[in-house]
Amino acid sequence: MIPYRYIVIEGNIGAGKTSLVQKLAADIHARIVLEEFADNPFLPKFYDQPERYAFPLELGFLAERFSQLTREISQPELFGQPVVSDYFINKCQIFAKNNLDGDEYELFLRLFSMVQAQIPKPDLLVYLYLDVENLQRNIRRRGREYEKKITDEYLDNIQQQYLEFIRQHEHMRVLVLDTNNLDFVNKNSDYLNMKKNILAEYPVGVHRI
Repeated sequence: MIPYRYIVIEGNIGAGKTSLVQKLAADIHARIVLEEFADNPFLPKFYDQPERYAFPLELGFLAERFSQLTREISQPELFGQPVVSDYFINKCQIFAKNNLDGDEYELFLRLFSMVQAQIPKPDLLVYLYLDVENLQRNIRRRGREYEKKITDEYLDNIQQQYLEFIRQHEHMRVLVLDTNNLDFVNKNSDYLNMKKNILAEYPVGVHRI
């Protein structure tokens, strides 16, 4: 018996979210929700000119994520089987806080607060913790041209925003998994151990493994 109906796997850029979601969803016969980030035309432009394109990038992501999550998980009848997603709506706020300043961030927050209230919270939020060196290794491996410009400093800032969010949301059920010494894509024993940890029953609060 799976203890959670809606599981979100989150993490920094290059943490392996999508790979884990695909394996886990196939194993537990869950519906899968994958972020459609490739449809955002501002993403490659942002890495070239972040000051110019940060605001339209974040608004575009907010609109796309809201549309997808509303379609995929907001209807109660769709919860007949478990749902596993590789992002949650609060990701919008985490990245916007890092990428926007001043009035733009304040405007974004007003829009985000209206959107957030309409999206169900996950039963379990799993955060894949990976240090910056290993994140960069994974980014290089997948070879997306526009991601080559991502700096260590940017990844570290995003990581700190995620960890701060987790510290501020102890009323949620959160599992932080340190995956620095794991290879759940190529080593089945590592994956099975992670799966066992994810599907264990946890009380509300932050749990670290």
